[in-house]
Amino acid sequence: QVQLVESGGGSVQTGGSLRLSCAAAGDTFTSHWMGWFRQAPGKGREGVAVMFTGAQTTYYADSVKGRFIVSQDKDEDSLLYLQMNSLKPQDTAMYYCAAAAYGTYLEDPLDPVGFNYWGQGTQVTVSS
Repeated sequence: QVQLVESGGGSVQTGGSLRLSCAAAGDTFTSHWMGWFRQAPGKGREGVAVMFTGAQTTYYADSVKGRFIVSQDKDEDSLLYLQMNSLKPQDTAMYYCAAAAYGTYLEDPLDPVGFNYWGQGTQVTVSS
């Protein structure tokens, strides 16, 4: 069974940076869809940054392009990161790490419906 554990959330001021980490267990993540999603109070869960680890192909929500970077650890394929720069108050949300089962086809990589495994989330709060 795949397990995902996020860390690295916290509170920062506008313009600050945070790096989220996701430790995955239960599979080898050399050719999987893995990514980050977020959910703000009263809103639905949205895709932020997703990677297909086999090709290191990345996809970003328009709202975070140029500010966030998703990456996989070069030495440990079970570690996924989200570097968040130039943070804005509208980035405030619970951030979740997610992975899809091996072999999953995703028509829209940023759609959470395609992801089978989820972490418990880490809170990011950006104050103005």
